[in-house]
Amino acid sequence: MLSEKPWKAEAFVRLFASVMVAAYAGSLLVSAVHVWRDGVKVGWPFFPLTAAALLFLGFTLVMIRKPWQLERFLPRVIALLVCFYVGFFLGFWVHRLAGVSPPTARHILLSALALQGATLVLIASFVREHDLSWGDAFGLTNAPQRAAMWGFIAACIFVPCALQMKQISYGLLKRMEEPHFKPEEQQAVQALTTTRSWWARIALGVVTIIMAPVAEETFFRGIMYPVVKRAGYPRLALWGTSLLFAAIHVNLMTFVPLFALAMLLTLLYERTNNLLAPITAHSLFNAMNFILLYAVERADTS
Repeated sequence: MLSEKPWKAEAFVRLFASVMVAAYAGSLLVSAVHVWRDGVKVGWPFFPLTAAALLFLGFTLVMIRKPWQLERFLPRVIALLVCFYVGFFLGFWVHRLAGVSPPTARHILLSALALQGATLVLIASFVREHDLSWGDAFGLTNAPQRAAMWGFIAACIFVPCALQMKQISYGLLKRMEEPHFKPEEQQAVQALTTTRSWWARIALGVVTIIMAPVAEETFFRGIMYPVVKRAGYPRLALWGTSLLFAAIHVNLMTFVPLFALAMLLTLLYERTNNLLAPITAHSLFNAMNFILLYAVERADTS
């Protein structure tokens, strides 16, 4: 049974907002790298606008992360909204100047590093704010071998089911293909299959198999789920966090298997009281899909 977590709802709201702002700032950095490395022709304001947008978003992050005091609430809200909207609209201008680029392994890698890296840094600050260690916060010392074993077993059982669910989803979406819809793989998968650089593939593998599971499980299962459950909504905690987890991957073809995966990972955390169990299962799930992707690619090219 999952032990009670001391997470403050106000601190979680600040964490959630910080992750969203950091993700947007990361997308600006990716656009800037795209323009610089690929020689995209843009107007002279591009890089000054990017720097200004990142500066205002940085101010926004600083204001969000500090605990709020009631006596200074209104001035903080006004300053926060001004910095956020100035940074947001400058960033929108930056994206318009950079244009739309097809996903490449470099873009996906930079986006993942920016988002997952920022999430882990912000979570570390969140845990320190509650005067806890990572082990105490997420039960990492609670029978770790047993938790890892449960995660391994769950992943081995679930992967074939997930592949079947994906095939069914693809078949249903395929019927909707004409004239307006075409089912596609996630951008990360498209980038993985098109790149020929083994260094890029290895880097993406490290992010996919290690970094992403740790960041996503800590955020969704380790923090968001207990916060909603503690507020008195255990069913919403289970279903809502699972739906959000599936939705953030922005792919209809994988929505159902990812939703089912999120439900399984949450139940694993409840069962073991150790976040190592869902992290292990998530990591193995990603690793098996990663290996299967290249096995299929090699079979197609041979």
